[in-house]
Amino acid sequence: MKPDDLALTRDGLAATGQGRVLVIGCGALAREILAVLEANGLAHVDLTCLPAILHNTPDKIVPALEDALAKHREAYETVFVAYADCGTGGALAALCAREGIEMIEGPHCYSFLDGNAAFAAKGEVTSFYLTDFLTRQFEAFVVKPLGLDRFPDLTETYFGNYEKLVYLAQTDDPALDEKAKAAADRLGLAFERRFTGYGDLTAALDGL
Repeated sequence: MKPDDLALTRDGLAATGQGRVLVIGCGALAREILAVLEANGLAHVDLTCLPAILHNTPDKIVPALEDALAKHREAYETVFVAYADCGTGGALAALCAREGIEMIEGPHCYSFLDGNAAFAAKGEVTSFYLTDFLTRQFEAFVVKPLGLDRFPDLTETYFGNYEKLVYLAQTDDPALDEKAKAAADRLGLAFERRFTGYGDLTAALDGL
């Protein structure tokens, strides 16, 4: 099962009822969420993910979350949304407030993975970010949607105002380091690797 499919990726719906928690997360964070749940022994927590490609169409995140809540909420005592604002312009926070559901703090995943306070302090407005997931899926989530595979001259149009690519690494993986560096070279940007681990995601999920 691909982590960007809308499907339960941990335990399923068999064990439901009092004390059960459902995390509805971005498919781009599936590996990281599962790793945190496992490391903290959160066996009472299940995970379902919305398609990771919504990363490119944030206006579709709220409707997709509404559908997921309608499908799963009655089976769980608590639901947690593993998204930050992620380009929804406050709409996701408004939905969570109406439903009485907690979500991750911050403007987007780059911020909370780096640590919201640290990210805000840096003010890196000319940096383009990759995570482990986006490094693995660089072709599918960056190159092809922007048409760079067909029209490479568009690279300057899209990335001409950026100065560097920052790879926010969740793991120590030399192969991913090389892929991220190759992505920076392809975009004509300076390269920085910054090991973040799971950043603020760990604290957000540990509270469950």
